[in-house]
Amino acid sequence: MRTGFVGVALILGCAVGSSTWAQTKEFPVRPVRLVVPVPPGGSIDVMARIVSPRWGELMGQNVIIDYRPGANTIVGSENVARAPADGYTLLINTLPFVVNPSLYPKMPFDTERDFAPVSLLGASPFVLVAHPSLPVKSVKELVALAKAHPGKLNYASAGNGSNLHVAAELFKNLTVTDIVHVPYGGGGRH
Repeated sequence: MRTGFVGVALILGCAVGSSTWAQTKEFPVRPVRLVVPVPPGGSIDVMARIVSPRWGELMGQNVIIDYRPGANTIVGSENVARAPADGYTLLINTLPFVVNPSLYPKMPFDTERDFAPVSLLGASPFVLVAHPSLPVKSVKELVALAKAHPGKLNYASAGNGSNLHVAAELFKNLTVTDIVHVPYGGGGRH
């Protein structure tokens, strides 16, 4: 079975350059805020919970997780874009961060101008599964069933433009099938 991967990235808001870091001799002198732009429970949240305690130890300061879900990560991303460019506000995000500009013609920030990438934190595999009651044992059988019953099968995602939504739409496009998207309000809810 093939799996796809989506990276989880740590991004600094307001394009903090290396010169800003060099001017700050005692960084950090207060807690750092890590904005998670999705509801608790998905892969981004899990990654934030794993890395923030260790970052706190390494920096000698607390890393506070700040959930700012909404609008396919736009709410949290905008919050970081508007934060002071001092390195104390970080954003952890994934595919929607780069997909949103193509989905929403009017964004409240510019992903290239207002942010600077810091690090790739990890990768999440995609695994295609079906309920045992579905009479399929392979991808080939799933595609055949979907083609025989257009619009009768459903798939869940964390919302429009989310990793799973984009991956499933690619699957539908490549297999020329009609499977219905059922968006949920975050990765922890489906």
